[in-house]
Amino acid sequence: MTQITRTSALTARHIDLGGDLQEYIRMGVPLTYNTDPKEEHDAIREAAGMYDFTAFLKFRVSGPDAAKALDHAVTFDVNKIKPGQSKYGPYLRETGVICDDGIVFNLGNDQWLGCHGDGCARAMVELSAEGLDCVVEYDYWTHLISLQGPKAVELLDAHSPDDIAALDYFTHLNETELFGCKVMISRTGFSGERGYEIMCGPDQAVTVWDSILEYGRPMGMLPCAVESVFPLRMEAGLLWRRFDLMENTPWEVNMGWSVDRNKGDFRGKEALMAAEGKERYKLVGLDVDITEALKGGEKIFVNGEQVGQVHDKPVWTHRMNKSLALAHVIPELKPVGTKLEIQREQGMCTATVVKFPVYDIKTR
Repeated sequence: MTQITRTSALTARHIDLGGDLQEYIRMGVPLTYNTDPKEEHDAIREAAGMYDFTAFLKFRVSGPDAAKALDHAVTFDVNKIKPGQSKYGPYLRETGVICDDGIVFNLGNDQWLGCHGDGCARAMVELSAEGLDCVVEYDYWTHLISLQGPKAVELLDAHSPDDIAALDYFTHLNETELFGCKVMISRTGFSGERGYEIMCGPDQAVTVWDSILEYGRPMGMLPCAVESVFPLRMEAGLLWRRFDLMENTPWEVNMGWSVDRNKGDFRGKEALMAAEGKERYKLVGLDVDITEALKGGEKIFVNGEQVGQVHDKPVWTHRMNKSLALAHVIPELKPVGTKLEIQREQGMCTATVVKFPVYDIKTR
């Protein structure tokens, strides 16, 4: 069992909220609070919700060759990212399969910030940086508070001297003030709503968290725990590496858009290009004809023949009154509208392949 070796400065706040702390990337994170995850889900869709996402790993790359090292480690063209901009995409192994995903932020002056999940992004960048004039460092210090929902911009704008509303999707302010604290604010998130991520030191994180609670609660904002993330991201069709991106090529998980074919060499490029058109399976969304979430891992059949398997972490979304799941199926399977059978412990149930996202995302 993985031990908790990292601590968020907000841990005491999570405990005060009734947080059920579970290990994620070696940090104790709240799976639930005293509030119902459905209420947190509603808050983000209707007002705003706040998460402590400090557990996500961060690294910094600096020096004249920083962009070159990053560019070799990811599938997109880092040189197209201007200072104040960021981009999301995958990191590959030499075999062309995804080993991690994350966001790369251009901080200007040959300074870059990478934020990723529980994969090996930093290790891939370190390999790409060998022999180059740059330094790759693990960022143990930066805390990340995510404020998502339609009222997030109103709340932040009222307490910062800068024009937060003017930030475009995947842009950021390297340094601004929020509730008197120096922070970085990016217009990014994992909810399908317009949202922002606030990065700062541990002391500032406590002040920012407490202040957002103070000023946000009258607006309908709630602090949110991890359990409410699952239906939000499923409705919005957002992929989670731990559940959806395990050793797949980008072609197999509908991430071909993240591959810049015209950029120079990058790790896994030759294998990736050779694998195009030879997909082992494809990723699809499912609307399941039951009134609860699947367990995950169920086998999928058409006319008695197994054609795929359900990914982990399917959900029941009370707002859409749907049982939703992601699954990988054979490439030959017909597209949206195809009827399938899923083998559950309770017996077979039916499902339909649907186009994701099923929710009208409002990030822009």
